Amino acid sequence: MNNNYITVTDLNKYIKTLIDNNPKMQQIYLKGEISNFKAHTRGHWYFTLKDETSRINAIMFVSSTKNVKFTPMDGMKVLITGRISVYEASGSYQIYVSDMLEDGIGNLHIAFEQLKLKLEKEGLFDPKYKKRIPKIPRRIGIVTAPTGAAIKDIISTLKRRFPICETILFPALVQGVEAAPSIVKQINIAQNYDIDVIIVGRGGGSIEDLWAFNEEIVARTIFDSKIPIISAVGHEIDFTISDFVADLRAPTPTGAAEMAVPNQMDILNYIEQVKIRLNEALKKRIDYLNLLLNKYKNSYILKNPLSIYEVKEQKLDGLIDILNRYIKNKLDFEKNRLAQLKNNYTLNNPKNFYDLKKQELESIQNKLNNQIKININNNKILLAKYDIKNICNLVNHYVEINKIKITNIIGKLEVLNPLNSLKRGYAIVKKDNKCLSDITKLKTDDEINIEINNGYILSKVTEIKMKEVK
Repeated sequence: MNNNYITVTDLNKYIKTLIDNNPKMQQIYLKGEISNFKAHTRGHWYFTLKDETSRINAIMFVSSTKNVKFTPMDGMKVLITGRISVYEASGSYQIYVSDMLEDGIGNLHIAFEQLKLKLEKEGLFDPKYKKRIPKIPRRIGIVTAPTGAAIKDIISTLKRRFPICETILFPALVQGVEAAPSIVKQINIAQNYDIDVIIVGRGGGSIEDLWAFNEEIVARTIFDSKIPIISAVGHEIDFTISDFVADLRAPTPTGAAEMAVPNQMDILNYIEQVKIRLNEALKKRIDYLNLLLNKYKNSYILKNPLSIYEVKEQKLDGLIDILNRYIKNKLDFEKNRLAQLKNNYTLNNPKNFYDLKKQELESIQNKLNNQIKININNNKILLAKYDIKNICNLVNHYVEINKIKITNIIGKLEVLNPLNSLKRGYAIVKKDNKCLSDITKLKTDDEINIEINNGYILSKVTEIKMKEVK
């Protein structure tokens, strides 16, 4: 066995010893931007110090953090002093910070956070205002510097992915005091072109280099744009106000170009797949219709069209037979009734019927005459029993009683007499000599007879109005 093999722990210890014993590593001065800042509950600070292309892990123990006069935040530019060493457990080297100063960028970071909070409260970052990026744009506008890596990366990516898409460059300053007004001007000019989407951005840089895209006028111009805008500022780790207010944020200018257009190979593959699926669908449809056609061609009805009429003819014959039987039964029934009437005794012997009824009448007359005689005899006996004076008093008494009854009856009749209502102003309306009580039985131009107390009025109906029911 080779005794030259050592453990990972031994290796990390050896590297740590080399670095710790190197005087140049014991006092390092670095400047950079803080990211991934984390304040531990024990008071230690862990963060990453980065520049445009590199980064290093950093730790500042609580014994040193007490001397720092500000609170570090992501994006802040700082000047730090420390020593380089190796953390044996992970084998990574890092800087142990003993002192930290602001690099004059603290005010920019504060301004960034203040503007971000302000615009967020106004709703400029709200997803409901984000415009949809078209899947297949015909023409793309690019607002960036006419020289530099950004425009080259964007155009080369667009030509590689989707060469049929047209591009229009709106050259703008992307760094310096005049950058923000220049970007706003070019975005507004682009609104007058037939463009499907706009890419606004530049390559990476420090927070000062990217500051134009953190200006409020740029943010509000992007928000007010009628054309969807993709923000492509700096590297993936860089965030600007434009990223938050744009309709879509791309990590890099190249990424923006990839998001703006589809890959032509993907589209061609998709079209090919659609073509295959379409052909398969057409083939299935044709096969199905062929089966259906063969089914119809082999149908018994189509091969024997007369069979339809044969069934109908047979059914019609059955109905005719039923109808004939019904007619015959009806005729036989009526014939039997007629025969019975012809053989009726009364019709055949009408004089006997008359004689029978005459005998019944004579019998009734005899019974009536006998009853009259009996009543007369009874009255004679009654008259003989009572004297004339009592009879007269009795007759007068009955006469008075009947007068009262008659008077009451006449009074009731007078109340019910419709003619008395006419004296009070009422009228009786008649049509065709019939009293009317329902207006729905009348129609326009009908002739009516209106009877009042002392005469009649002949009239013609011109208008009919129904009474409202409450």
